[in-house]
Parts: sequence; C-alpha cells; structure tokens
Amino acid sequence: MINKNITIRVAVLLHVWIILFSCKGKTHDNSLAVFDAEEEVVRPNIIVIVADDAGYIDFGFMGSDDLDTPEIDALAADGVIFTDAHVTATVCAPSRAGLITGRYQQRMGFEANGTGDGSSGDIGLSPDAITMAGIFKQNSYKTIALGKWHLGSEASDHPNNRGFDEFYGFLAGSRSYFPLKDPSENKMLQHNGKRVGFKGYLTDILGDRAVQYVEENRDQPFFMYLAYNAVHTPMEAKKDDLEKYKNHPRKELAAMTWSLDENVGKLRKKLKELGLLENTLIYFLSDNGGAHNNQSENGDLKGWKGNEFEGGHRVPFILSWPGNIEGRETFEGLTSSLDIFPTSLAAAGIKTDSLKLDGVNLIPFLKGEKQGDPHEKLFWRKLEEAAVRIGDNKVVRLKNYGSVLYDLENDRGETQDLSTREPAIHQNLMKELESWESQIRKPLWAEESDWMEVTYYIHRQLMQNKPVEYADPYTMRRINSEKYQ
Repeated sequence: MINKNITIRVAVLLHVWIILFSCKGKTHDNSLAVFDAEEEVVRPNIIVIVADDAGYIDFGFMGSDDLDTPEIDALAADGVIFTDAHVTATVCAPSRAGLITGRYQQRMGFEANGTGDGSSGDIGLSPDAITMAGIFKQNSYKTIALGKWHLGSEASDHPNNRGFDEFYGFLAGSRSYFPLKDPSENKMLQHNGKRVGFKGYLTDILGDRAVQYVEENRDQPFFMYLAYNAVHTPMEAKKDDLEKYKNHPRKELAAMTWSLDENVGKLRKKLKELGLLENTLIYFLSDNGGAHNNQSENGDLKGWKGNEFEGGHRVPFILSWPGNIEGRETFEGLTSSLDIFPTSLAAAGIKTDSLKLDGVNLIPFLKGEKQGDPHEKLFWRKLEEAAVRIGDNKVVRLKNYGSVLYDLENDRGETQDLSTREPAIHQNLMKELESWESQIRKPLWAEESDWMEVTYYIHRQLMQNKPVEYADPYTMRRINSEKYQ
C-alpha cells in the first residue's frame, strides 16, 4: 500500500510506469503533465463538491437566514469565500464541461444542454478533451466520480473512459432521489457501468459512498468529483426532513438543502477522523445559478439559471485547504470555476506546461503573493445569448435584438443600461466578445426549439427590465393558449 507521505523518487518511478503502460488504457486523457520532482510536495487530496441549481444566497455563509447549512458554513469558516465567482455556463452540462476541463467548453462546441438526456445523440466532451481526472490519474492519484455526470452518454464519454477509476452515479441530467422501478440506462444508479440498486435517499447514498471511498483510499492521494443532484428538481425529500420543515415557506428546498448539508458534514468528519482534513483541498460550488422552479433565491442578482445575467452564472464558491491556506472571510477578486483545474494541479505540484487552460492558479492570490483580480475578462455564450465581463463592466447580448451595458460595481442588479451613455466602453466590450468568439467552435447541438424560444423571451424581457410571464415551455403554451381563447 502506498504511504500518504510517499517519497518523490517513488512518485516519479510510478509516474514513469504509468506513462510506459498508458497505451493499455482507454482514457482520452493523454497529456504530458507530470509531477514536479524539483520540489518536494506532500500531495493533497482534492475534492470538488458540486451542488445542482443552488441559489446564490441559499447557504448560511452567503447570508441565508431561513435555510440551515451548518456543515457547509463550517467548511467556509475554515476556508475562503469567493464573492465574485462564476461558472462558465448558465445550465448544467456545459458548466460541468468547463469545470472538468479547465477550458471554455465552447472551444469544443459544447455550448448548451441536450446531452445525456436522449437527444443530440448523447454526445458530450470532444475526443481530445483532457479532464482533471485524467491528469491526476496519470500522476498516481486515485480518481473517483460520484453523482450526476451529464457529460455525454456514449461509451467514449463514460466517466471510466474520461480518467475516473471509479464512477458511482448516473449519466443523465436529473432523476428521482428515490429508487426507480425500471430506470433507463442514463437514469439508473450505476457503479462502473453496472446497475446497482439502493434503498433510501440518493443524497445520503452518494454521501455514504463518498465516505467509503475516503476510507478505502486513505493511504494514497485521491481526486474526488462529488456532484450531488441536490437541489435540482424533482423537489423530493425524506419524510423526516419534510416534517422538520413543515411550516417553512420553502419546505422542500429547506429539507433537500438540510440533507445536502448533512452529507457534506459526514465527509468532513471522516476526513478529520482519519487525519486527512488538513491536507485535503476542498471546493464547494453550484453548477449554475438558482433555477426558476426549485424555490431557490439569488438575492439581488438579476436572472436565474439559463440566462446570462448574474443570477445565471455567479455562484457560491468555497475553497478550503486548512493546512496550507489560512482561512479568511472573503475574497472579492473576479474568479471562475475554470480556476479549479490549475489551482489543483499547482497544489499537487503537477507541471502544466503542456496544458492550455483558461483558468488561473488561485493560490498566489490567497497567500498574498499576487494582488488584484485573477481574471481581467470572462466570457459566456449559450447559443443566441452571450455576455462578456471586463473589470466591473459587463455586456449582455441577444442575437438579432441588441445588447446592454452594466456597471456591476455600482449596479450589481443590472438595472441601468449604460450602452448609450458610455458608447466607447460598450464598443470595446463588444469587440472583445467578438474576438473571443472567433476562437471558439460552432455549437455542435442546440436546445429544443421551445426552450430556445422561452430563453430568448426571458432575455428580451430582462434586458428591458420588464416582467417575465413565463419561464418554461409549458407555461408559455398555457399563457399563449389563454390569450387566443
């Protein structure tokens, strides 16, 4: 068994062995990133915890006063809270693609949902995409994915073929939290491709499995991608938790969030019990902003999941590494989920010279070695909607309609369009967006036409600060039908 404090010489020998025999594997990840033998590093465990469709203010550490999250708040107290953190997409699948590859997913044509749910041929990541798991596996880490995948359902996109030694979860974008009688292949709970039955509540099942994997791999470094489907619809919770919150105005969400919090706590407790917590780098974030249909709240942010306003892509984000990064209340610099990949590699002492990542290593900023914003610019695009951020200025653009300019320092709620008042700034941001778009691929698939129609309508209304009558195709059809009766 490999000791936690493995010597650099043994690490390098193991790495050479992996390279020599890598041709026997089927993973797509074949980069040349290697462990840095020049500097002795006690390699940390890496855990990325992803919540699903969580609202920006729906945790205690983000200011919630009605949802109970003591365990996640404790994680935040030991780490750093990023107040201006963003994901690369406003919906689940492309956001996860950006996170797991450390690159804008648009570079591979992965721009929208519609994968892993029976449409678009279930294609996902491009064949040459390099994942975090692939690099860590190549460098003698045990790699584990749990929970929601949503990055393609073809055999080539299965987590086991994308760098993960272990996969315990489901391929689809959503499913029931309780056992299904006859689930599809995409919705079934599986372990490395084989269906497994379970009893109980899925959030607990995933939490227990995460604890089990920590126990099994306590003596070697591991990379864990723990992607809960909480608090995505369907709004299902355990009876006891629903009873606990029976008088709560957001009863289902409160109960689901409580369960998520409990399971984050179980994992931290096990790490502490095994003496691993101090040298485990843990991230916690949501995959996008709160959704319109899961009782979530985004506070003063405009918009929600699916649109390019702040409520769609600004997310709660924690980094905790107690033995190496001093806990602090907040970090206000502009950051992105793209940063998780390069930050983790740097923490593990893995060179990244051969990788072309869009993220930034956050460690120097957190240790005071660098000042300012990790990112000067960030970009977003989902089919007909796009946005660019440079400093505190942001443009939201709707195809064949127009664009608006906001000053987020003075107007975080994106209510005042400054495009006519500040034409030079507006023009500069538009040029930057167009320049970025010249570097990315044409989308390989689109979303369903009715969803695209709804999304277009929502953007148009929000750009004019007008009420949104409907936020899904079902409500759209009902309202339109009533208008013509």
